Amino acid sequence: MLDSSADGAPTVLAVAAGAAVLAWLVGIAAGALLARVARRMPVVAAISHRGRTPVRLLLVLLAVQVVLGAATGVGGWRDVVVRLVGLALIATVAWLVGVAAFVAEDVALSRYDVDTSDNRHARRVRTQVILLRRLAVVALAVVAVAAMLLTFPSARAAGASILASAGVLSIVAGLAAQTALANVFAGLQLAFTDAIRVDDVVVVEQEWGRIEEITLTYVVVHVWDDRRMVLPSTYFTTTPFQNWTRTQSAVLGAVELDVDWTVPVEEMRGELVRLVDGHPLWDGRVQVLQVTDAVGSVVRLRALVSAVDGPTLFDLRCHVREGLVGWLQREHPHALPQVRNAGVPGYAAASSGTPATAGSPAAEGLFTGSGAAEERASAFAGDGDHALSPAR
Repeated sequence: MLDSSADGAPTVLAVAAGAAVLAWLVGIAAGALLARVARRMPVVAAISHRGRTPVRLLLVLLAVQVVLGAATGVGGWRDVVVRLVGLALIATVAWLVGVAAFVAEDVALSRYDVDTSDNRHARRVRTQVILLRRLAVVALAVVAVAAMLLTFPSARAAGASILASAGVLSIVAGLAAQTALANVFAGLQLAFTDAIRVDDVVVVEQEWGRIEEITLTYVVVHVWDDRRMVLPSTYFTTTPFQNWTRTQSAVLGAVELDVDWTVPVEEMRGELVRLVDGHPLWDGRVQVLQVTDAVGSVVRLRALVSAVDGPTLFDLRCHVREGLVGWLQREHPHALPQVRNAGVPGYAAASSGTPATAGSPAAEGLFTGSGAAEERASAFAGDGDHALSPAR
């Protein structure tokens, strides 16, 4: 038992300071010993690296707590210091538990390599582990603050009153934080339903990008031009979006060109084969050239190619588009899009401007100009006597 008189306060402070220094030195020695063991054990190395400071602080606080607990009657300051040291102990213990959560995250993530061509499972585990760690840290912080408050007698009395009216408070809190809670539950849903994962390639708001971060309340999308789009978690549970890597990283992409009717399709198909065959961006799965439309003065061609992932596909599409355009310019410039308004048989007669007579086919419309058209109009009007007319 230390000197309990008021005059013994300097002695108590000196002993507490000495105990704190000794505890800090013990923490340093323990850290050095742990570092030797950690050379062969990565888990121990992670614990030593992350937990070095909180362990030393915990030893110091315990030493000071022991010294002050043995010193009584040294003045009113002792109780205040003991209370503060107790609060610091709670915070330090919470810090250590948080370090354990971070170490568990590091160990889990080290077992799943995302730097592979097919990393869907690894990205799913990575997303779930990161979100679980964040949830554990938030819960730990709430528990630590609650434990600190419960050390005060007045707070314990208030806690009993709060528990008595927990039903009303939960309703009020739910209404006040409806949006925030919705985002939290949406974030959990995204992590454990595997809708999106970190590094997934998505198209949102007509922007192409990669999922960079998933938190409890929002998702960060790294857009292709290095912008960051921050979206609430509820966006991905309520709004349709494209996920290019939902089941696999390999994707297909199309290159569309409008050309003249005289384009040699077979020769162009051979040029596509030459462009992609053996190219490092092509994964060897799909290369197809098809006529997808032929309306008006142009023919629409679609070249379909495949690549191992979204970014590679983007560059491959650009390569194919540039190659086909250059080939048309060099080999078949006549096949480039052009407007035909002369030299076509029948064009001059059709464009002579001769007014159509009432009985000519040009004057007959879908609902006017003939008996059949009038019958069709009355059918749409719902009554055979209600034919369409200028008055109607």
